Amino acid sequence: MPRNKYPEITERKILDTATKLFFEKGWEQTTIQDIVDEIGDITRGAFYHHFKSKEDIIEAVLNRLATENDPFKEVKKIAGLNGLEKLKKAFLLSFENIGQLEAIKTIPKILSNPKLIAKQLIECVNSGAPDILAFIEEGLLDGSISVEYPKQTAETFMLLTNIWLSPIIFSVDTDEYLLKAKHLQDLFNHIGLPVIDDKILETLVMVHKTIKNI
Repeated sequence: MPRNKYPEITERKILDTATKLFFEKGWEQTTIQDIVDEIGDITRGAFYHHFKSKEDIIEAVLNRLATENDPFKEVKKIAGLNGLEKLKKAFLLSFENIGQLEAIKTIPKILSNPKLIAKQLIECVNSGAPDILAFIEEGLLDGSISVEYPKQTAETFMLLTNIWLSPIIFSVDTDEYLLKAKHLQDLFNHIGLPVIDDKILETLVMVHKTIKNI
């Protein structure tokens, strides 16, 4: 069989097709053979050349969704905001675009996988926290934020909001979810990071109710 001259094109086709099928059928119902058959012009061997397992392909799909909906990049384009306002806006966008709501029905069982959760924990600290830290440092300079430990605060913020507050990883009813959000509000207010205001609380409740109804 001739060597594939354009492996990046094949990988993109696999990702595009897998994303489409995961959204349509759900992750559990989609097989690797389904993806291969839908593409039509690759073999299972070609698939495994790019992705070793279904876990690998779903991780790649989730990573691409996160990259396509990066709230930090969007907020950096907005002029006239102080550090705290940038952080609030990014937080709002991250929940308003939470992996594209129509796709959430495919995600809960995926994120129950301990390996993927562990990788997400590492991603929160290594990839997400530096963006939070940049906004916190801006806030320290402009006076809108007054935390004592900026780096540690950024990491804690990412871990708690992306893991503990995730309505996908930890499934609770809306009343309990609101209590969790208010607890984080008190916690961050106490350390000088008043990022969770009433508007954000309302958005969190709205998103939670939407997810529960999908």
